[in-house]
Amino acid sequence: MTTIISIALLSFFSHFIILTTAQQNFLRHLCFSNAGNYTSRSSYDANLKTLLSNLTSDPKVDHGYYASSEGQNPNRVNALGLCRADVKPDSCLSCLHNATILLRKLCPNQKEAYGYNDGCISRYANRSMFGVNQDSNFSFDMCNPSNATDSYNEVLDGLMRRLRGKAAAGDSRRKFAAGTAAVAASFFQTVYGFAQCMPDLPKQDCDDCLEKAISSIPIFCNNRIGGRIIKPSCNVRYENYPFYDVAVPSPPSAASPSNTSSPQGSGNSTSRTVIIVAMSIGAFVAILILICIYFLVRRSKKPIETIQPEVEHDEIEPTESLQFNFNTIKLATGDFSNANKLGQGGFGSVYKGKLPNGQDIAVKRLSMDSGQGDSEFKNEVLLVAKLQHRNLVRLLGFSLEKKERLLVYEFLPNKSLDCLLFDSNQRVHLNWIMRHRIIGGIARGLLYLHEDSRLRIIHRDIKASNILLDKELNPKISDFGMAKLFVVDQTQSNTSRIVGTYGYMAPEYAIHGLFSIKSDVFSFGILVLEILSGKKKNSVFDEENAHDLLSYAWKNWREGTTFNLVDPLLNNVSRNEIMRCIHIGLLCVQETIADRPTMASVVVMLNSYSSSLPFPSKPPLLVSTSGSSETHLREYNSEATRSSEGESNSIQQSINEASITELYPR
Repeated sequence: MTTIISIALLSFFSHFIILTTAQQNFLRHLCFSNAGNYTSRSSYDANLKTLLSNLTSDPKVDHGYYASSEGQNPNRVNALGLCRADVKPDSCLSCLHNATILLRKLCPNQKEAYGYNDGCISRYANRSMFGVNQDSNFSFDMCNPSNATDSYNEVLDGLMRRLRGKAAAGDSRRKFAAGTAAVAASFFQTVYGFAQCMPDLPKQDCDDCLEKAISSIPIFCNNRIGGRIIKPSCNVRYENYPFYDVAVPSPPSAASPSNTSSPQGSGNSTSRTVIIVAMSIGAFVAILILICIYFLVRRSKKPIETIQPEVEHDEIEPTESLQFNFNTIKLATGDFSNANKLGQGGFGSVYKGKLPNGQDIAVKRLSMDSGQGDSEFKNEVLLVAKLQHRNLVRLLGFSLEKKERLLVYEFLPNKSLDCLLFDSNQRVHLNWIMRHRIIGGIARGLLYLHEDSRLRIIHRDIKASNILLDKELNPKISDFGMAKLFVVDQTQSNTSRIVGTYGYMAPEYAIHGLFSIKSDVFSFGILVLEILSGKKKNSVFDEENAHDLLSYAWKNWREGTTFNLVDPLLNNVSRNEIMRCIHIGLLCVQETIADRPTMASVVVMLNSYSSSLPFPSKPPLLVSTSGSSETHLREYNSEATRSSEGESNSIQQSINEASITELYPR
């Protein structure tokens, strides 16, 4: 019965879809300032004009894809255009034509530019873009503000993963898939999904790109009823309404004509439209009758999904499946040899290891005198293992052997952020795009801990050495050894045991032991300023006035010389973005707790450049010649000193490694 209803509704609504493929404005566009500029009437300019003017004349565009080059290096230009697979050829040509004109207007002198709208994608660059997965270049997300149910999310995940496989299996002309799935727990609700890759992408690269895009949905559009993830080589979208032509055409054969039109054909089309509308109205009346019948017979039966989702278990595996054999780990680390030692922290040492299957791991060997029982240790491992996010270091398991307690984590080859950021030779690898991505990744990881995970976690030790970097320099928050677990609706707490790292601590925490999610926000603000300046929090910027990082940032902000703070390696790149990040950092370190934004607000600020930001108020710990500021600093330091003297081991400074969470029951 529900299948009939779904098909009837789909038939009714699909005929009223309006494809805005020739819209004048991009939904998202990007001008790559770091790719260099060109001048008017230069060879590059001439090649670009020639290349884009030939866009709509290329026969390959009948399949919705265009890729070509013009000129010789160093003035060679590569361009591509991709229409959504359900867009008709005429609309596709119009969309690409308008897009290339608009892209040059929005990015008048940049050698590389990208534009995206509902109907098509256009891009040009002075480097090769064809046949390779460019997933790491950039990513956009757009989310429907309406909330989704858990059952909706379960169906969505299964649908999108089915579509991923179908799209990747496409041919060299088109790699796309579209489909629907009915939500079992909600009558009359359907998920519509769409996935598409650049056609010249190899099958495995397409699959990898779509996998990352789909895995990003819970991160960027968590619990949203619709959303899109747009990457340079692929894109996915889902909604609770038909946003595409449900009769997606198959790729045309080489022998079939691409364009035919005549007055008679136009008349036939009009007649067909009238017939379709009449049939749709009749179908709508029939649907109302079917709905009444459905409610009479519906009891405990669930609607049948048009595409069965691949159900993934939400819960982690039992404790035993997370437990490693101690001898296996001992062998993997060379009996915990110094040659494999990665670092030493307050909770133990960290070693690199390699499992028999070839997987690299990082092993945290906890101190022998932790005083923790086996059952408590296992329970804490289970809790930490539930924290799964791309910007958190992943716990693989644990091992127990008498007094030995080992934690096994994924191995990250690029060590911690401080190893690159504060090294004058290594810092050159951190360009603005990398730093902005690192800031955004840390923000999303904290947002997950504060609001989106099953446990509300306050980290309490966010700093550069606790941000680890994977092989692509994506950030992952580590070292949960000082974290606190909150109940879902708890907003703050206090403690007489101050843990963390001075300089990153919020004043209310260091002085009074009061901590909340805003304590992590303060630490994040300090870290943002470090990333932008390339200097440590306690660096001396003005020897005459003894300014540290925070006071120097505030001084230059007030005097309108904010860019004095910025790492010289970032000169002349993305000035507005850098200034906005400094602004966000200063908002995070405001002295008044209520004035600091939440991490949810921070993520929005980092991804939206259209909204204005409030003016930040004065941060704490200002070092200046004024008596009030000096007094405030002395009081803060003396309070912190008394706190640490009261408990000799109260300040536990963490170093570089991930460690188990100091979790407290709800």
